[in-house]
Amino acid sequence: MLDLPFEKWTLGDALAQRVEASGDAPFIRMVGGAPLSYRELQAQVLGLAEALEREGVGPGDRVVIMGGNCLATLRCWFALNLLGAADVTINTAYRGRPLVHAINTAQARLMLVGTRQLGLLAECEGDVPLLERVLHFDDETDAPVASSPGVRFARLELAPLPAAQAPSPGWQWPGARAQDLASIIFTSGTSGPAKGVMLPHAQTYLVSLESARQLQLREDDVYYIFHPLFHMSPRYVAIYAALIAGAQVCMDRAFSAADWLPRIRACGATVSIGHGPMLEMVHAMPERPDDADNPLRRLATSPFPWHIAADFERRFGVRGLEVWGMTEVNIPLWNSLDEPLRPGCGRLISDEYEIALVDPETDLPVPDGTAGELVVRARRPWTLMQGYFGMPEATLKAWRNLWFHTGDLAWKDDAGCYHFVDRLGDRIRRRAENISSYEIEVAAMQHPSVRECAAIGVASEFASDDDVLLVVVPAPDFDAATLLAHLARRLPHFMVPRYIDTLAELPRTPTNKVRKAALRERGVQGTTWDRKAHGMDLRALVAGRS
Repeated sequence: MLDLPFEKWTLGDALAQRVEASGDAPFIRMVGGAPLSYRELQAQVLGLAEALEREGVGPGDRVVIMGGNCLATLRCWFALNLLGAADVTINTAYRGRPLVHAINTAQARLMLVGTRQLGLLAECEGDVPLLERVLHFDDETDAPVASSPGVRFARLELAPLPAAQAPSPGWQWPGARAQDLASIIFTSGTSGPAKGVMLPHAQTYLVSLESARQLQLREDDVYYIFHPLFHMSPRYVAIYAALIAGAQVCMDRAFSAADWLPRIRACGATVSIGHGPMLEMVHAMPERPDDADNPLRRLATSPFPWHIAADFERRFGVRGLEVWGMTEVNIPLWNSLDEPLRPGCGRLISDEYEIALVDPETDLPVPDGTAGELVVRARRPWTLMQGYFGMPEATLKAWRNLWFHTGDLAWKDDAGCYHFVDRLGDRIRRRAENISSYEIEVAAMQHPSVRECAAIGVASEFASDDDVLLVVVPAPDFDAATLLAHLARRLPHFMVPRYIDTLAELPRTPTNKVRKAALRERGVQGTTWDRKAHGMDLRALVAGRS
C-alpha cells in the first residue's frame, strides 16, 4: 500500500508511485473487457493531459465532465488532475435548469461530454454563456468518435476528444500540490440549488487511503463498481483506493439487481460497494442455492439495512461493512472487518477526524445517549472540503463555529459506535441520490396549473430511502399526469415525483414559511396520486410519448 508523504498526496503522484511499484499489473477494465495496466493507463492519461494543455487547460482551471461510466470519463478525470486543473464531473441525468446551474456555477469554458449527453447540452446552449468549446467522446463503447455526432450547436465549438495515446517524448505534466483543488462534486441543496463541493487533492487522497485501509485491500483484490463516476464512492472509495493498494477495478456501466451476482462472478470480484436500497433490491431477487458460490468477501455499504443484513451476509457469503460519510467530510465512521456484524454506522477514525453531537439550534453538545446533529472537523489541513464553489453564504452556514454541520442526526452508544437517526431539514435521499426540493418546486411552478407547491421526501419501500411527494395548490384545470409529463421533461429522472397531492393551501409558519414537517407528518394519503399505480413510464414521458 502506498505510504506517501503529505506533500505528495495528489492523484498524479499516487499514480506515478504505483506505476513505479507495479506498473505492469492490471488496474482497470470494463465488465467484459480487457484490463489496462497501471503503466498503460498512465500513458493514456498523460497523452490526454498533453492534448488538453493544447486546448489551453492549465493549473487552477475548472473543466466540466459529463459522461457515463467508461474509461474515457475516467481518463478525463485523471488527466485534468495531472494538469493541476479541477474536474467538475456532473450527473449525467442533469437537464434543463439543474444542468445550466452546474455549468454556470463552475464558470468553465471547456466541457468534456459523452455523446449520449450532447442533446441535453444542445437544449440549453443559450443559457450557458461562459462555455465556449465542447469535446465529445463515446461513453458507450469507448471507441474514437467521428467529428459529426449528429447534434448541432448554434454557438459552441464542437470537436472530438483526442484519442487515447502516449504523450510526446519529453513532455512534462504540470502536477498539483496537496492543497490545490482537485475536484468539484455537486451535491443536492435543500432550500436552494445543488452545491459544488470543493475537494483538494489531500482530501481525495485521504478518503481513498482510509478506504483502502478499512477494507483491507490487497494487490490480489478485484473491486467491482457500478456507481456513476460523478459520485465520490466509486472515485475514491473504489478506484483511487484500489490504486493506492495496487488492486484491480472492474467497472460496470450501471446497476442492475438481476445482473449483480453474475457480474460479481464474471469480474472475479472480491470487494464491492453498495447503498442500502440497491442491496435490498439484490436481496429481493429469488434466492438460489448457489448464491454464496461467488468470490465476493467484503462489501462497504451506507447503510446496511438491518432487517436484511445478517441474511444478506449468509446468503451471499460476504461481510457487509456499514459506514457513514458525506462528500464534504469523507468517511469518518467505519465498522471493522475484525469485529462481528453489529448495528450502527461504526466508530470514529480518531487519528484523522473529530466528531461531536450537538443541538442543531444552539450548537451545544447534547447529553450522552441523546440524538444530536453530527458535526465534523479534520485533524490535518486540506483534508475536508474547502467550501461550496461560488456559494460563500452556504459555506459559512455549513462551517459555523469551526465545525462542519452535516444535517444528520445520530447518537453514540456505550461502545463508541454511532447510530444514524434521521436527516434534518428538507434534504431528500432517493436511491443514493441527494435531491433538492427547491429544484422540483421551481420546475413545478413553471406549469400554469400550479399556484403553489412543496416537495418533500416520504419513506419508500426501502430502508433509509425516500420517494418524492409533491404537494400542489392547484388551479382549476390541474391534472396530475399532465404536470408529471411537464416535470419529466425538465428534471433529472431521480427528481421526478412518484406522488402528487393537492391541498387548498399549504401549512405555513407565522413568518409565512411552508411547514414541511407538517407535510411530512401528513405523508401519503389514500387519495394521493401515485404515478406507479397509474402505470406512468418516465422514459416515455421524457421522450414526449405520454
